[in-house]
Amino acid sequence: MSNAALLTLAEARARLGQRDISADELLQACRARIARWQPRINAFIDTELRHAGAASGPLAGIPLAHKDMFYRAGRVSNCGSKIRKGWVAPQTAAVLERLDAAGAADIGTLNMSEFAYGPTGHNEHWGDCCNPWNPDYITGGSSSGSGAAVAARLVFGALGSDTGGSIRLPAAACGVTGLKTTWGRVSRHGAMPLSHSLDTIGPLARTAEDCALIFQAIAGHDARDAITSRAPVQVNLMQRPLRIALSSDWIEQNAHPEVARAVLAAAKVLGATREVKPPAFDTLSAHCLTVMQAEASAQHLQWMRERPQDYSSAVRVRLEMGYPIPAAQYLEALRLRTSHLEQFVSTTLAEADAYLCPTIAVPLPTREQTGPGGGPDMPKRLADVTRLTRWVNFLGVPSLSVPCGFDSRGLPIAMQLVGRPFAEGTLLAAGHAYQRETDWHRRLPPE
Repeated sequence: MSNAALLTLAEARARLGQRDISADELLQACRARIARWQPRINAFIDTELRHAGAASGPLAGIPLAHKDMFYRAGRVSNCGSKIRKGWVAPQTAAVLERLDAAGAADIGTLNMSEFAYGPTGHNEHWGDCCNPWNPDYITGGSSSGSGAAVAARLVFGALGSDTGGSIRLPAAACGVTGLKTTWGRVSRHGAMPLSHSLDTIGPLARTAEDCALIFQAIAGHDARDAITSRAPVQVNLMQRPLRIALSSDWIEQNAHPEVARAVLAAAKVLGATREVKPPAFDTLSAHCLTVMQAEASAQHLQWMRERPQDYSSAVRVRLEMGYPIPAAQYLEALRLRTSHLEQFVSTTLAEADAYLCPTIAVPLPTREQTGPGGGPDMPKRLADVTRLTRWVNFLGVPSLSVPCGFDSRGLPIAMQLVGRPFAEGTLLAAGHAYQRETDWHRRLPPE
């Protein structure tokens, strides 16, 4: 079947169940697209079949690929870096174990920002990952290959990590759906750490329904990750009614007009009518950055002492910025986390199930504008890209990025739905309801 790779994961799963198509046909369809698209977008690091999948299970025979930071025993995990190039993992990540148990095929590893520490998709060691809609523009990061591969229909879904927006940014930039899970919802055992107080793992896929299928396979308690919750994993995509809050005035005044129009139009489709005061985005983002920088710098202390020259200049600068942070400032940020979370739940979500805002409030910048030669405006461009994602990580709550339009350059626009802790099912239901009424998620990048 020549267009089998264009099915959604849920559609492919149904066709497999009906025996209208075989797992091998799905795999070959994906491989044909990889051969055509890889030279253009550099989404894959390798296309080795890492796990062939199984004949049974909720994801049986579905080809997936994952960010090159999820370990598989005996296989190389480069983590987007020179330092770990060729490093062979001694253990398998819990999320890969669970996807294996669900029957999914693992057909390769995907490009990423070096050590998951960059919001654009640049990588001087393995080459930049490029946006399938226009290779001159950023994919978002750090799960750049995951977003690009799903958007180009090279795989039916992919895992990413999200510490400051690294699932939602590539989902938004590439026009796919991405779920940042609640901190503690998914085990991080066997995944490369960046910031232990912020790191989360979740899926990128074509639809909210597809994300739900992967999420249900990977979520749940794991004794090897002490912070994982025992809260039940419940997803009902048809749950009703859903109450959506937003801050229309803030969106109109702070988002680019094209982004604002698309997001506010999506709000109408969802029936978002509860106007609320916006969260303190910038304050919460600043706290997130304090925690991220301090913890990431501590994580990399030994290599920064022994091999600083083997980091890219951008990542080395980010790590250096963490060392002067006073312990008091870091601990104060962590202390404030609970009160800010309580305020978000009791105020912003007092009469709502989710809060809606843009994922990226500005038009996507180019790779040149945000790369080493980006000039004096580059830091502001990066800050604009990440302004509406980091606050969610600081609170530790779930968020779903959903495509909701295109700008005048033909590049995707996305909204994000932010919910209470462990309310992934509610967000997925809202995303599914929206995608039943719209077709932005079905648009394909130009061949």
